[in-house]
Amino acid sequence: MAGLQSLICSVSKQLIAPNCTAPARLNGASPSVVNASSGESSVDEKNVTKRRLALFGAGALATSLLKTTPAFAEDIPENYKSYVDAKDGYSYLYPSDWRDFDFLGHDSAFKDRNVALQCVRVGFVPTEKTDIRDLGPMDEAIFNLVNNVYAAPNQTPMIYDMQERTVDGKNYWTFEYDLEAPGYGVSAFATVAIGNGRYYTLIVTANERRWSRLRNRLKVVADSFKISDLTA
Repeated sequence: MAGLQSLICSVSKQLIAPNCTAPARLNGASPSVVNASSGESSVDEKNVTKRRLALFGAGALATSLLKTTPAFAEDIPENYKSYVDAKDGYSYLYPSDWRDFDFLGHDSAFKDRNVALQCVRVGFVPTEKTDIRDLGPMDEAIFNLVNNVYAAPNQTPMIYDMQERTVDGKNYWTFEYDLEAPGYGVSAFATVAIGNGRYYTLIVTANERRWSRLRNRLKVVADSFKISDLTA
């Protein structure tokens, strides 16, 4: 647990900003952007059941184990582009009408051109751990992240779902959560993974009031995040 708390402290220095308006980016990357080429796959919102669980009672968090096959640049859904950072060892999809911007403490970020709070960003910090499972049980680790890192003092954090997936032998945790404050709320997916001596975090967010319309679209982003081995 001491190791997890140390890692949380490192991540918290990087992920304190809850919105999409911060001014600077660290670890500048040389991206490769690939245009979309194939059909979009989405989940019918009517079949999505959300179980809202307050973090203050973390007893019955749902977990799902997913095994996925590698498919990224080979099959880009319609209306998405891919961001590939070979230098820093990660890649993901983002909506094709979003634009890149500088987000404090993050390595890459894209946001909606017109709507506030709709954005995706990726950051990483050094770690001696080799796998995300080294953080301990998934529900406990995610509880600590959302409660101690993502939530500001005036926000009430809530979890909807947690999933683990394995791609090319690498494990990823993806979870959906809300940060609610007086007058507004932010909904998000986060995907975390460890590799290359780094703890990677992708967060994609939207205004809570628009979440039902955007959830499936942003889930594609969260599920697309992959890390790759760095070459010397």
